[in-house]
Amino acid sequence: MKIIESPSELQELALAQKSIGKTIGFVPTMGALHKGHTSLMDIARTQCDLLIVSIFVNPLQFAAGEDLDTYPHTPEKDHRLCELHGVDVVFRPTAMYPPNHSTTVSVSGLTKGLCGASRPTHFDGVTTVVSRLFGIVQPTLAVFGQKDFQQLAIIRRMVTDMAMPIQIIGGPIVREADGLALSSRNTYLSVEERSRALSLSQALQKVQSCIDDGERDTKILTTLVIDTLTVDSIDYISFVHQDTLEPVDTVDDRTQLCLAAHLGMTRLIDNCSFSFKETL
Repeated sequence: MKIIESPSELQELALAQKSIGKTIGFVPTMGALHKGHTSLMDIARTQCDLLIVSIFVNPLQFAAGEDLDTYPHTPEKDHRLCELHGVDVVFRPTAMYPPNHSTTVSVSGLTKGLCGASRPTHFDGVTTVVSRLFGIVQPTLAVFGQKDFQQLAIIRRMVTDMAMPIQIIGGPIVREADGLALSSRNTYLSVEERSRALSLSQALQKVQSCIDDGERDTKILTTLVIDTLTVDSIDYISFVHQDTLEPVDTVDDRTQLCLAAHLGMTRLIDNCSFSFKETL
C-alpha cells in the first residue's frame, strides 16, 4: 500500500492507470476510520482494479464553532485498516487547495433543507472538495455511505449535472450491535450520552412498526419520533422524498426518514427507508 501526499503525484498515477485500462475505485473520508468506512472500501474493492482512499479533514465544510480543530485524528489506525481492506493507495494531502484557490461548487435545491438548513455553508464545502478530489483521483466509481443521506443525494446530483463519468454507489448504514449508527463523532459521547443516543435508531424502528400497523401520516409518525427521542435537542425530523428531499405528508416506498439531534456538544444523524407488507 502506498501513501501519497502530493495531489499532482496521485493524479499522475491515476491517469497512468486509466491509460492502460485500469478501473479506479474511490472512498473519500476524513479519517478516524471505523467499520462504516471499511464497509465502503469492501464494496469498492470488489468493483475496481485500483482502490484509493483519501483521508482529509476538509476545512471548507466546517462553520465557525464546529469541531474542525477537535475532529478525531488516528492516522496509524487508519493506515492499518486501509491495508487490511485491500486499499492500494491512501491519499493524505498536506495541501489540498492551491494558494489561489477561488472556485466553489454549489448544488442548489437539495442543499436547502435537512442538514443544509442549520449548516448553510456545509454542502458547498463538501461538493467543492469532492469535485476537486474527483479531478485528482480520476475515479471510475466512488462509494459514499448512506448514513449521510443528503450528502449522497447531492453528490449524485452534482455528478449528473456536471456530466462526470463516475458511478456513485451508496453503501448501507453500518450499526453497532445495539443499533447506534457508526460515526467518527460517537467518540465524543459520554457513557450516559451514548446510552441516550440509542433513541435515534429506536425511533426509526418504532416508525417502521407503526407503518407495519398501517399508519402513513407523517404528522402522526413525527409525534412518535419526538416522544421516543431522549436527546438534548432536535435539529430536525423530516420525512422526505428520496430523490428530491422535499417533505412529504404520506409515507410510501420512496420516503426517507432523516433525523439530526444533539447530545451534549455532539450532533448525530440517522435515517432509514421503509419496507411495506404485501397485501393480498
